[in-house]
Amino acid sequence: MTHDIHIIGGGLAGSEAAWQLAKRGFKVRLSEMRGSGDMTPAHQTDGLAELVCSNSFRSDDDTKNAVGLLHHEMRRLDSLIMRAGETARVPAGSAMAVDRDVFSAEVERALEEHPNVTVVRERVDTLPSSGPAIVATGPLTAQSLAESIVGATGQDRLAFFDAIAPIVHRDSIDMSKCWIQSRWNKRTAVSNEDGDYINCPMTREQYLAFHQGLMDGEKTEFREWEADTPYFDGCMPIEVMAARGVETLRYGPMKGVGLDNPYDTSPEFPQGRWPYAVVQLRQDNKLGTLWNMVGFQTKLKYGAQIELFRTIPGLENAEFARLGGLHRNTFINSPIVLDRQLRLKGSEHIRFAGQITGCEGYVESSAVGLIAGLMAATELGDRTWTAPPGTTAFGALLSHITGDAQADTFQPMNVNFGLFPPLHDVGKKVRKEAYTNRAKSDFGEWLSSMEAVPA
Repeated sequence: MTHDIHIIGGGLAGSEAAWQLAKRGFKVRLSEMRGSGDMTPAHQTDGLAELVCSNSFRSDDDTKNAVGLLHHEMRRLDSLIMRAGETARVPAGSAMAVDRDVFSAEVERALEEHPNVTVVRERVDTLPSSGPAIVATGPLTAQSLAESIVGATGQDRLAFFDAIAPIVHRDSIDMSKCWIQSRWNKRTAVSNEDGDYINCPMTREQYLAFHQGLMDGEKTEFREWEADTPYFDGCMPIEVMAARGVETLRYGPMKGVGLDNPYDTSPEFPQGRWPYAVVQLRQDNKLGTLWNMVGFQTKLKYGAQIELFRTIPGLENAEFARLGGLHRNTFINSPIVLDRQLRLKGSEHIRFAGQITGCEGYVESSAVGLIAGLMAATELGDRTWTAPPGTTAFGALLSHITGDAQADTFQPMNVNFGLFPPLHDVGKKVRKEAYTNRAKSDFGEWLSSMEAVPA
């Protein structure tokens, strides 16, 4: 099949861009390196849109949460990622989490069955010299293509480390020491009957011993060229957090507030039976056989992980489907090298999309892929592109990537209300709701006026 546009990278962003273009009648060649004999340091399969870290798309609350608002806007644009996410959804309280295998299979099925999409398993080593293209190779871009990008941009790559949390087999967890509950007993339509998280409680003594184990455990050694590469705050290794202070984890991923320990008959706190600290696990697949350790991204070596994590109450005999890991992510200095339509300055036939642009997170990556697809569809259809208002989640994210951020300090960013134009005349208690109400109104107006959006 001859194609109208070439998309390089079959992750979330590339898959979403392909879907948006194909459903508007454009023929897409989607190149994915995995499946051709090549693999990244973090992926485990050759499935399109494989989730390599958490299985969570974070909050699905579109009334006062920025990422939930982005979910809402993506659904209004018939996002393939949101469609597949609903099919693969598993209980996760107010968050949207998915069975990662079902999710990837659903994305791949939709694209493979679409008559306008040809999926080709091939490694692309250089940027296309001509013809419309979208580069969505993500933060694990192959070295040869990364070097081609550096050559085209004239800018050094920026980089940060990203860490992966372990996954535990459910039947290896000792539930006589743990219990199932969502924090503050929050429920959603897909919640489990008793709650959505397995909670492993710790006493003060157990927590202090665990904290010391994190400090002392053998960790991944960096190469010399990696020494000054920063971590992304939203995916910080647990031992790096622990090094910031002995209490840091108790106010982060190991906080016990809102969780009532049924095994604690002599509470340490006047609030009730909240544990001193807790390790939470979230369901990772629809069968409920795999659970991931929430917030436990780590650079501990495998042996150190097994030894330390089996000191957690309930995980003494834990069997791990996957241990934690650390990999180096790369992204471009988008405020300098991209224009407002995500096109590479000096080579405007090439757009970039997804995490390589400097957004962070599954949802944000998918959203930038979606909007890149719409931009390309507008151009291919010889129409005029109108950007979504900066008051919307899409508009705020695009503004950060393509110009509002300071180029000399540009770092990956999750969508958040700090990227939105401020509302100074609204009280703090209702400000988030006001942001989402304004965004929904402005997004609706943009959608009705945007001629490239209709399928």
